[in-house]
This record gives sequence, structure tokens and C-alpha cells, in this order.
Amino acid sequence: MGHDDLDSRVHDRVALDEIALYAEVLTAVAISERPLTLAELDNALGLSASAIC
Repeated sequence: MGHDDLDSRVHDRVALDEIALYAEVLTAVAISERPLTLAELDNALGLSASAIC
């Protein structure tokens, strides 16, 4: 997710990626006037319909 400039001794890349994904979901929820559908949540997370089994 673009954290190449971070010091790996101090930062946990996986945790930072999870935080970034959570932020994407929070942003999508904040701009929606209703609960999001599963498809909308998938879209907010960057998942395509073809990636879902």
C-alpha cells in the first residue's frame, strides 16, 4: 500500500495496511446516507466482483 519509506524496525506494514483499509470503509460509511450493502463494502475495500467466490 505504499509504505516503502517507513522504517521497518518501528512500523508494522500489515497493521498500517489494515488501518488504511479500515479508513476506506469509514470514509464510505461517512458519505453514505444509509447502511452499505456488502457489494458497496467490497467496492470500498477495492474488491472486484470477479474476486469474490
